[in-house]
Amino acid sequence: MLHKTKGIALNYIKYKETSIIAKIYTEAFGLTSYIVNGVRSKKARHKVAFFQPLTLLDLVVYHKKNANLNRIAELKCPEPLMDLPAKIKKSSIAIFITEILIKSLKGEAENPSLFHFLYQSILVLEHLPDHHENFHLQFMLKLSQFLGFAPADAHEINTQLSSAGAKIYVSEEEEMIIDLFIEQNYENTISISNSVRRKILDQILEFYKIHIDAFGEVKSVAVLNEVLS
Repeated sequence: MLHKTKGIALNYIKYKETSIIAKIYTEAFGLTSYIVNGVRSKKARHKVAFFQPLTLLDLVVYHKKNANLNRIAELKCPEPLMDLPAKIKKSSIAIFITEILIKSLKGEAENPSLFHFLYQSILVLEHLPDHHENFHLQFMLKLSQFLGFAPADAHEINTQLSSAGAKIYVSEEEEMIIDLFIEQNYENTISISNSVRRKILDQILEFYKIHIDAFGEVKSVAVLNEVLS
């Protein structure tokens, strides 16, 4: 049976000679994997560029509940992203966010409010003209609201890190900055140094590890920190 849904491309792996298996977070079905045949051939109807990190999609899909792989009948990109793939800072943030989502999103349950948050956040990042160096920090704090472990404030993060035995401490200055990130919109500019930005990122990542099983290390952090320095 065919279904229409919006989707957000996360990543893909090559499959056989010309196909891929794409992981897409959909509005209708949550996190779903699709096999896309022939997409890497010269005559492909659907180009592999559609499956780059955080590409926004309109999909018509075949969906069978509990199937490991489903198929895409039709797709188009309603709002092509220009800045995210072209500008190194934004593309590094996009890759980092994609890795966070892959580690955080579990199961196949639809969550329209989460999907809307992700969709709009991607559009904000795409259209922010400058001062987006802290976007990933605000994104993770806002995402935690939809994942069920949002902190009331930075002090709560500090308390939970301490209770979990994490060897990381949030200073008073860092607490003030985190509180601003929690309270304010992406468009508000908050000026902080690179060293403070890295420390706060480490703190938020540690906070995620407390709440998400097998969260593990985030491989894109090193590149992100280098690009934003």
